[in-house]
Amino acid sequence: MSLQPVKFYQTGTFTVGNRLLAPEERSVQANMERTNSLNSGHRACQGCGEALGARYAIDSAMIASNNQLIAANATGCLEVFSTPYPETSWQIPWIHSLFGNTAAVATGIAAAIKVKQAKGRSGDVRVVAQGGDGGTTDIGFGCLSGMFERNDDVLYICYDNGGYMNTGVQRSSATPPSARTATTMPVGPEPGNVFGQGKFVPAIAMAHEIPYVATATVADLRDLEYKVKKAMSFRGARYIQILVPCPLGWGAASQDTIRLSRLAKESGTFPVFEAEYGELTGSSKIRRRVPVEEYLKPQKRFAHLFGKTPAVDTIARLQAMADKNIRRYELLDKEAH
Repeated sequence: MSLQPVKFYQTGTFTVGNRLLAPEERSVQANMERTNSLNSGHRACQGCGEALGARYAIDSAMIASNNQLIAANATGCLEVFSTPYPETSWQIPWIHSLFGNTAAVATGIAAAIKVKQAKGRSGDVRVVAQGGDGGTTDIGFGCLSGMFERNDDVLYICYDNGGYMNTGVQRSSATPPSARTATTMPVGPEPGNVFGQGKFVPAIAMAHEIPYVATATVADLRDLEYKVKKAMSFRGARYIQILVPCPLGWGAASQDTIRLSRLAKESGTFPVFEAEYGELTGSSKIRRRVPVEEYLKPQKRFAHLFGKTPAVDTIARLQAMADKNIRRYELLDKEAH
């Protein structure tokens, strides 16, 4: 995977200091010229992965587009905490759409820009659409699929926190199996969210054979920045799904957001990869493989799996899903393992 060749990892950690790097190798947020497109003053919860992911993603898109960017934003946490009437934390042209039509609104913006360009009245303005997993994988899925089929020149970013967190933590089609939500309670013979439902939209996007598809987490912000900037180098439909833990909905400590993101990747639960025109082109290799239990235990939404009688069979099924991701997306370095 052609990421930045940064090797200055501190002993025993996964961190890297920008002070050790030349200015051109530093991350977007370490650059004094960053745009702060999602500025201070928003009302996200402590430890909100979505606020962090959006800040890095949009600033990266701004750099890649020479600050010529318009964003469409679905209803959801990101919209609610960043635009409490009559205030806004957005420093870019930003349009709030309905819960399910963000891809269609972004498509309309891109079409309008194309008409203006044909008349010589607009520069090279780019379009980004944003939504949570509820507004993307559920309510907005039809509009998103249409955007893919038409190959509209839009980058769609899904901030995946595994549920409808803004409306009370209900299940979405990105909610993991066995997870507790307000609509998938830990009761019955198979407590929590059932197995065999939901969808992994990055794989569906690949099936559309659009120019670029990628996944990322807020545990590796350099990788996130790299993928957004790479996505902006393509024309046509592009899709990035970013894992953004929600301390409230996941029942996790606010300081564990980065840790959980990293464990999701290192366990294979959330595969991190990129694809072009339907073909896998690279994956972020697991550096230290961990069992799924390490990822599940810090989250209260999975607490029912670790009671007096641990749900061994359910945990084994979740491990099998992670193992399948590892095989499918080539997440292990064959030479190192």
